[in-house]
Amino acid sequence: MTIDKTFDPAAIEARWYSHWENTNGFRPERPDAEPFTIVIPPPNVTGSLHIGHALDNTLQDILVRHARLKGKDALWVVGTDHAGIATQMVVERQMNAAGEKRTDLTREQFVERVWAWKEESGGTITGQLRRLGASCDWANERFTMDPGFSRAVLKVFVDLHAKGLIYRDKRLVNWDPGLGTAISDLEVETREVQGKFYHLRYPLEDGSGFIAVATTRPETLLADMMVAVHPTDERYTAMVGKRVTLPITGRSIAIGTDEHADPELGSGAVKITPGHDFNDFEVGRRAGFAAGEMLNMLDAKARVVQVADGLIPDAYLGLSVKDARVAVVAALEEAGLLDRVEDRTIQTPYGDRSGVVIEPWLTDQWYVDAKTLAGPAIEAVRSGAIKVVPESWTKTYYNWLDNIQPWCVSRQLWWGHRIPAWFDAEGTAFVALDEAGARAQAGDDRVLTQDEDVLDTWFSSALWPFGTLGWPDETAKLAKHYPNDVLISGFDILFFWDARMIMQGLEFMGEVPFRTLYLHGLVRAPDGAKMSKSKGNTVDPLGLIDRYGADALRFTMAAMESQGRDIKLDERRVEGYRNFATKLWNAARFAQSNGIGGSTTLEPPRAEQAVNRWILGETAKTVQALDLALADLRFDEAANTVYQFVWATFCDWYLELIKPALGAEADAGAAAETRTVAGWVLDQILVMLHPFMPFITEELWHALATRDHDLIVAAWPMADARAMDPAASQEIDWTIRLVGEIRAARAELNVPPGAKLVAHVRDASEVTRARLASQAAVLARLARIEAVSFEPAVGGAAQVVVDEATFVLPLDGVIDLEAERARLAKGIAVAEKERDALAGRLGSAAFVERAKPDAVAKAREDHALRSAEADRLRAALARLG
Repeated sequence: MTIDKTFDPAAIEARWYSHWENTNGFRPERPDAEPFTIVIPPPNVTGSLHIGHALDNTLQDILVRHARLKGKDALWVVGTDHAGIATQMVVERQMNAAGEKRTDLTREQFVERVWAWKEESGGTITGQLRRLGASCDWANERFTMDPGFSRAVLKVFVDLHAKGLIYRDKRLVNWDPGLGTAISDLEVETREVQGKFYHLRYPLEDGSGFIAVATTRPETLLADMMVAVHPTDERYTAMVGKRVTLPITGRSIAIGTDEHADPELGSGAVKITPGHDFNDFEVGRRAGFAAGEMLNMLDAKARVVQVADGLIPDAYLGLSVKDARVAVVAALEEAGLLDRVEDRTIQTPYGDRSGVVIEPWLTDQWYVDAKTLAGPAIEAVRSGAIKVVPESWTKTYYNWLDNIQPWCVSRQLWWGHRIPAWFDAEGTAFVALDEAGARAQAGDDRVLTQDEDVLDTWFSSALWPFGTLGWPDETAKLAKHYPNDVLISGFDILFFWDARMIMQGLEFMGEVPFRTLYLHGLVRAPDGAKMSKSKGNTVDPLGLIDRYGADALRFTMAAMESQGRDIKLDERRVEGYRNFATKLWNAARFAQSNGIGGSTTLEPPRAEQAVNRWILGETAKTVQALDLALADLRFDEAANTVYQFVWATFCDWYLELIKPALGAEADAGAAAETRTVAGWVLDQILVMLHPFMPFITEELWHALATRDHDLIVAAWPMADARAMDPAASQEIDWTIRLVGEIRAARAELNVPPGAKLVAHVRDASEVTRARLASQAAVLARLARIEAVSFEPAVGGAAQVVVDEATFVLPLDGVIDLEAERARLAKGIAVAEKERDALAGRLGSAAFVERAKPDAVAKAREDHALRSAEADRLRAALARLG
């Protein structure tokens, strides 16, 4: 196949992906091979590919393609999460647009409607992952609501309940009044809102005065249960134990002590509403209030309802939180109990999907005893059973698990894994895999009703590493591929998913779910800002693929992924790596046009020519460095290693160095050897580059030769030390340095590109003389050296020093030496003047301290550039003698 003149990614990507998928290229049969297993963080079935997915999945694909090329039984488990809240919202929105409501249907009918939506529209992101080149095991795609996985979820719930590790309790949760459900911390978005800080006066019951409290939520006064002061705050020592009469409700509450009260904040006294604030809930428990005794003044829609003591006036019932705040403040002001109001920026929680303010709400929910499960998870990392990369994240991991709270796992939705608990009329719960099991526990014919709630999606996804492999059945796949080798995850779900997988894996498999946990950073805008739709600085990965190709985007993600750091994504980087792909494409076209094709051997070919022995050694060193970088999960180092080898070593130097050997007058034996070596090295490049740029490499693999297998299942190169030849390496390195120095001198002194020069050599060793003879054709072509003389040079000349030898290049008649000296002197003066002016600015404390950081950084950069320019021009002037 003749390689097209123009590299067009779109023309090859869809064709090769479908070929790989249809020929089982992603999971070739290797029953006896060493396993390598990685699971995809299951994206929401409602989702579409964003730039974070592009990074996460590119890194995973690099590892799985590398393992596959190394002959392993590489399994990349793929699937999607049923995304309870998001999916229910999508379907309800569709129904609303058609004039329907969820409540028009039975629960079963609605769930059927969701399944129908999933079959029709739920595969968007999986198609987009294919565009990225993700080589997942699609033949065994999983879904967190598929029958086998659902069986695993129910068994885990039932077993944890039997052990006392799942229980029902009344506690505060993040309540989303818009969705009518509890949500996880990850689904809470904190926004800065301009609000008020209200200073209130609560009258002492004995009539002796007031105690001042301050709050951002005066409406919760309706459910206050105490006032707290710090135990050491002497201002309130005499008040502790007294009672106040709450305005509006007339409720009598005590003044107590708790370290939560900050003497430095406001008056030092705080109102405590245990039923509507997470901190107050803990204060209330320390004060002896049981959760069932705590007052709850809101319903599921965040409307004011009557509390247990019946003291909220009727005028407030049914008000929204916002309206209740207005009413309470007005009443306090009228009663003379509002001291003052301050403007304040308040950190306010919002539901990330509903967009409404989240309310801490006291309700009965199912909880996991996360504290007990966290113990083995902490030890797994401390012992090294799980290696966390970067290691710096372990401190955060330990801190969170050491202070972990009970995990609320119930959600008030219809779509999801329905909680396997059945209640009798008295509220007794019977937990079993099915209703028959619950009835067997009840032991009589009493009426049982299944819990209406479903499980949090993080609960089911925590089983992903073993639930996807067939558990609870003892499958061959589970035995071979658990534990997984590595998990790649964003650091933002370290607690919500990664740590919970560790807990559940240890609890149910008795072994860690993965041996290595790699946490990558965020992809940010070029200026380092966090991407968000509101800022308008998000990047569509599919748009980048459309413009530059999937290979260029993938390589960008890898090259910029430095452990522990966020990525500042600049589209120019993607464009640059598209140019890299084009360079490789053109190199392959050059090879093909010069009779260089694919190799027929895995072993490096024998070579006599120094340039061929050199490139074989450089290939072996690159394989070695690449293997080490990938083993250490240094993605940026791995990408840059292969990039430098392809661009500089192979394309810029080797192909140029061998052109004389491929010419019409070249020795036939040398030409044949060179074609063999070049073809073999190009094959190794395609294999090494394949994990990063799978599409272009597969295309070129087949274009260069007729193959009996695809590149995706080729053999990874060996870092064969026998291919390294120190003498050849030294000779070619010397040649490259000499050509580079001569080219630099010619450019600096404005020597016409076509001008051929004689090199007069002084102090040359026998080794240098021998190299000059063997590399004469290369020097003539690449450095325009038509002859080498060991006689002294006459007249004005440039000088170049490489190792022990000095190379003098006469320039009389080639350039105007005096004019060139004058040009260089003028350039030096200008560069030094600008350099010194910038140095003066940077030496001024006023400039450095008062100017914008960007301006100071720019001045430092310009100073370095002007200094380097002055040094370069002085060196050029010195060359002229």
